[in-house]
Amino acid sequence: MTNRFLNLKQTFEQSANPEKAQKMSAYMRHQFTFYGIPTPERRKIYHELIATDKKAKQIDWNLLDLAWAESHRELHYFVCDYLKGLQKVLTYEDVSKLIAYASSKEWWDTIDHFDRIFGNIADARIPKLMIDFSLADNFWLRRIAIDHQLGKKDKTDTTLLKQIIVNNLGSNEFFINKAIGWALRDYSKTNPNWVRQFIKDYQNQLAPLSIREGSKHI
Repeated sequence: MTNRFLNLKQTFEQSANPEKAQKMSAYMRHQFTFYGIPTPERRKIYHELIATDKKAKQIDWNLLDLAWAESHRELHYFVCDYLKGLQKVLTYEDVSKLIAYASSKEWWDTIDHFDRIFGNIADARIPKLMIDFSLADNFWLRRIAIDHQLGKKDKTDTTLLKQIIVNNLGSNEFFINKAIGWALRDYSKTNPNWVRQFIKDYQNQLAPLSIREGSKHI
């Protein structure tokens, strides 16, 4: 193990709060182990580490692999924050590594980082990848595809958004139908008429949850 990882893990262990850890684990349905470190404090721990690599414009994949392999959820959050911090360094050649993270130890808390991480890779091959994700057996990858354009506003590719959502109509999965609603709600702030028309065209196939979430701002 690298000294960087050992130092990071040791700092997490020294900052652990068992009482908070129990509450955090309960909130996540006891699927993960926590140190019990609140988000602001956690991010302070590795702020300089990320800043250093961001300045060097080089991703320490070994560090990320070691962190992701750990059981404590805060180390997974570190990986997500690190990748977001070095977003501009990520290229399409890194996609296989990102998929390995996104398709393991997955739950909404990490997936909702990876949607933007994938979505902000500046490469013309990303839309095709998102179409593939939208048809994946792993519904978490489909959720990434649905929400990967969140925050794009007038740069949203509506043809892509429509195809991805249509590929997921009829799902009984809560996290898919919620994601569809979020995608529609987010874009409705930019183009309410498009969202209104989409909901009208597909109202018989959209889940009530998707319609409810998507209609909040229209």
